[in-house]
Amino acid sequence: MKFSFLLTLVLFTSLSLSTNAQQYLENLQGKLQEAKDDTSRILAMAKLAEYYGFIRVDSTMFYAGRALDLAEKKNYLYGKCVVQRSIFWAFNSQGNYPKALELAFSNLKFAEQLKYHKLSCMALAHQEIGLVHREMEDYSNAMIHLRESIRLQKESGEMLEDYFGTYTSVAAINLKFNHLDSALWYARIGNEISPGSGLTSALVGNVYEAMGIKDSAREYYSRGIRATQMRNNIYLQARLYNNLANFFYKSGNLDSSIYFAGISLQICRQYNFGEFTLDASKILMKSFEARNQPDSTLKYVKLMLTAKDSIFSQARTQQALLLDFDEKQRRQEIESAKEKFQTQLRLYSLIAVVGIFIIIASVLYRNNVQRKRINSELSRQKQELESTLSELRSTQKQLIHSEKMASLGELTAGIAHEIQNPLNFVNNFSELNRELIDEAVQAHETGHATEVKEILSTIRENEEKIIHHGHRADSIVKGMLQHSRDTRGQMEPTDFNAFADEYLRLSYQGYRAKDNNFNVILQTDFDKGIDKMNIVRQDIVRVLLNLYNNAFYAVAEKKKTQPEGYNPMVSVSTKRLANKIQIAVKDNGQGISQKNLDKIFQPFFTTKPPGQGTGLGLSLSYDIIKMNGGEIKVQTKEGMGTEFQILIPHMY
Repeated sequence: MKFSFLLTLVLFTSLSLSTNAQQYLENLQGKLQEAKDDTSRILAMAKLAEYYGFIRVDSTMFYAGRALDLAEKKNYLYGKCVVQRSIFWAFNSQGNYPKALELAFSNLKFAEQLKYHKLSCMALAHQEIGLVHREMEDYSNAMIHLRESIRLQKESGEMLEDYFGTYTSVAAINLKFNHLDSALWYARIGNEISPGSGLTSALVGNVYEAMGIKDSAREYYSRGIRATQMRNNIYLQARLYNNLANFFYKSGNLDSSIYFAGISLQICRQYNFGEFTLDASKILMKSFEARNQPDSTLKYVKLMLTAKDSIFSQARTQQALLLDFDEKQRRQEIESAKEKFQTQLRLYSLIAVVGIFIIIASVLYRNNVQRKRINSELSRQKQELESTLSELRSTQKQLIHSEKMASLGELTAGIAHEIQNPLNFVNNFSELNRELIDEAVQAHETGHATEVKEILSTIRENEEKIIHHGHRADSIVKGMLQHSRDTRGQMEPTDFNAFADEYLRLSYQGYRAKDNNFNVILQTDFDKGIDKMNIVRQDIVRVLLNLYNNAFYAVAEKKKTQPEGYNPMVSVSTKRLANKIQIAVKDNGQGISQKNLDKIFQPFFTTKPPGQGTGLGLSLSYDIIKMNGGEIKVQTKEGMGTEFQILIPHMY
């Protein structure tokens, strides 16, 4: 019953999957036709060569030869590795282990030269070498290469479908030594990597069969047959038919065993699969021996011996051993070369270190010889620098004093104008009082007491006016004296709005004294909420005068270039903030260019013609405001004007 079921399954599967196998081949051929560059063509031909590697060696060599020629022309090492891998499978399936091993070692050399895919190609090369050693029953060397393949796979970080072969080979070796748990573990990993591979299904089936789980074993053999027929992999079909034949032999179903072994043997003899020919002959020999048919038994004994001689002939075995020895010798030479290189590197490093020490010693010696001379030169330069620094400080003081005097000079005309008004009042009222005194004397002599009182009252009023204008002149003079002092003064309570307005008028009159045609619209907007505040008057005066004079200069220069339709305007405003007072000086002059904006607070920077500015005004103003705990800002738009804002702490 079981035989009938499996026979039906095999026949039905063969018929239904032959179409799929044809489609698979057509798909591979289509990829070759669609290839747009040489790289794609090489890889497509390699796939076709691998496909034919198990059924038609001549077709394998045709496609592989074309691909290798193209890869050689393009110097495409990765392509060579892929193509030679397809040739490897052809020789391996034919049982030509020496040639297969030679190709595997060649692939390993190519892989070591790769820049990309190096680790994965080396892993596959070690897999191929391990597979050949396993098939030649050299299990110790097989495990060395298979473990190296697994290590390289993990190091590469890639998970390629072709990696399954490493795990199935390890599983097969563990199965050989009856390590069934390990065999099943590795076989399942291989099946997870490539579930569509007939080989992984065969290995899992082998392990289940060895564990006595017959239903699972038969199921995986059936899966494997379907997978190999899907891709027309005749080589693995032969193996799986052998697995089924052996399975039925162990189960006592000799008819089924002979049937499936016969199918396998027919395939193997047609395609020259030496290894599986040996397995099929052995199963048939045992089956006919169990049925007590000595003629058939002898026939398959002879066939088995012939296959064994073909695979494990002394010449082939020696050839494979020589190849393995050559590879080991190559590895030893590489290690020896590495060790020699490391020794030379250490020697060169030692020589370099000694050379460096000699150079350092000579440099130190030379430096030591030169140190006294350098120290002597440095001492001389230090004295020169100290002298230069002293001169610079003296010059700096003179320049600062000159700037202060310059600002005072700007005030001179304005002060003269301001003092002239109260002096005129003093002179006029003094003259008037002298006349009134004469009138009072005459009125007294004539006895007009009432008239005398009226005259004396008028005199008193005039005297009060004289005193008022005298105080006004006195305050102007005191302010001028304070401004000219060299030492930093003390803080004084000051009506800041009146203070700012007074020096605005003085600065304006001073500028007009230099240019009678100069006129400007003055606008003020003082915050009435600002009470008296403590400031160092002479410091703030310097800052205000500098800003006022700069504003007047800016609008005067613009007036020269735009005489028509331009009205010069300077505005001053104050504003009380949380803990600071803000004063803003704004003009509608030419503004400051962007390239000059970052330089305006630098000492000696000026845009005025030579002789008209020292370049210290804004620099000193900046220092004064910072010294008083404030800050100074500037907003400008070229061609539209400039606004300077000063923020100073509000102290009562």
